[in-house]
Amino acid sequence: MVSAWACENNLVLGQIKTAEKTNEITAIPQLLDILDIAEHTVTIDAMGCQKEIAEKIINNDANYILAVKANQAQLLEDVIDEFKFAKQPDVNVDEDLGHGRIETRTCSVITDFKFIENQKDWKNLASLIRIESIREFKNSDKATEKATRYYISNLEDKANVFQNSIRSHWAIENKLHWTLDVAFAEDASRKRNQNAAQNYSVLLKIALNLLKNEKTEKQGIKGKRLKAAWDEDYLMKVLNLKV
Repeated sequence: MVSAWACENNLVLGQIKTAEKTNEITAIPQLLDILDIAEHTVTIDAMGCQKEIAEKIINNDANYILAVKANQAQLLEDVIDEFKFAKQPDVNVDEDLGHGRIETRTCSVITDFKFIENQKDWKNLASLIRIESIREFKNSDKATEKATRYYISNLEDKANVFQNSIRSHWAIENKLHWTLDVAFAEDASRKRNQNAAQNYSVLLKIALNLLKNEKTEKQGIKGKRLKAAWDEDYLMKVLNLKV
């Protein structure tokens, strides 16, 4: 299942099931076709870093930030080389303290680049982005973790804007996939027959949207779900129905 997640609203906007013998590359364009993405920014992980997907996003009057990894080996090499010789990239540093660790993320942005092979094939390419993260663990023997990630975008924004957009992308992991597993045990589901898995996934995401948008109860999704099962008045509130 490929899902579209609205970071600011904490909502699943749509989903597409990947056909047999295919993957996300074919499903993502179908999902984009059913969404109104005009004037919004679409962030996709490396699987979606495809020329056709970038073009479709632009043609739908939207913007893209695409992760670049080894599946686009030449592009990745070119982006890395650009940062090696960049003179004055725009830089933003962000520190996050919590959960027993300190994470420092340095975002660098280049808008003046010359050596991206077949640059015109990447629709309206305007910025190259690098995120360098260092994660240190307090009161722990765990070693410091370092990672470097690269992105491309049609936007010409400051480093702090890209920093926030890229970080918010990961909300789909901790606010959607992780929550569906913890609160609804989705990963343990054995539904396989015909359309059962897809239909069940739709129902879970509808339930998640409803529970997230019910603000009066100050507890987690799992607790809200349990209360809705026990308390019919609260269930009606979640469903926004008047008795």
